[in-house]
Amino acid sequence: MTSPDAPLRLNGRPLTGTAIMAVVNRTPDSFYDRGATYAFDAALDAVARAAEEGADIVDIGGVKAGPGDDVDVAEELRRVVDLVAAVRARHPDLVISVDTWRAEVGEAVARAGADLLNDTWGGPDPRLAEVAAAHGIGLVCAHAGRQRPRTRPHRAGYGDVVADVIAHVTGEAERAVALGVRRDAILIDPAHDFGKNTLHSLEVTRRLGELTATGWPVLVAVSNKDFIGETLGRPVDKRGVGTMAVLGVSAFLGARVLRVHDVAAARRALRAVAAL
Repeated sequence: MTSPDAPLRLNGRPLTGTAIMAVVNRTPDSFYDRGATYAFDAALDAVARAAEEGADIVDIGGVKAGPGDDVDVAEELRRVVDLVAAVRARHPDLVISVDTWRAEVGEAVARAGADLLNDTWGGPDPRLAEVAAAHGIGLVCAHAGRQRPRTRPHRAGYGDVVADVIAHVTGEAERAVALGVRRDAILIDPAHDFGKNTLHSLEVTRRLGELTATGWPVLVAVSNKDFIGETLGRPVDKRGVGTMAVLGVSAFLGARVLRVHDVAAARRALRAVAAL
């Protein structure tokens, strides 16, 4: 296993080894749970379950990643800000991440107690890094192939997808540092399936060691994604085994954070990798 030794500090404490990030979507149209945690109390209960199962981080999202009904800033704020505040009050030691590309949302959740802004769309709003810097919180720098938020890739092409990923995410990370974001509060994410087809996502997985070799902590978000489904010919609700396989490979190659829907299964996968 590649040594996961890049410094990473969130919510006032270091995160060592490989951390688990639990997904909690306050959306009525999530591709995976179809709105199971859209209600406020359901989302709060999901956070509590994730913490009990060993999650180090919870990632709260208010907008479905893929195409769907329009969600404006006001609606995204309504979905996530009060939830962040409630989670902060009930789980003071849990690292709270918010999945957003909007600086206005980042500002509000930072004030509510978020520790990390997870920009899965690769920096379409450059002010988001400024928000992270101003509040002394973390930032995820991802690669989406310069796609607009909530769009699907169309004939995505790269000379070398991994080289393109590394150039973009390390550039965004260095820009964030220059703006004042702490170096030990930044993660990079190849963002499987974002601006990529299945072959690209498989290539990124196979060569993940090249990302970990940059020295930046790497976040991997592959849970139940389309590239796993297309590779194995399985629908969304039958991709658990494939997900654990990809997570195991990612951990073996040095990923520092695994973003997952099934925390308990991911913990078991990590124990297996550690034994190897």
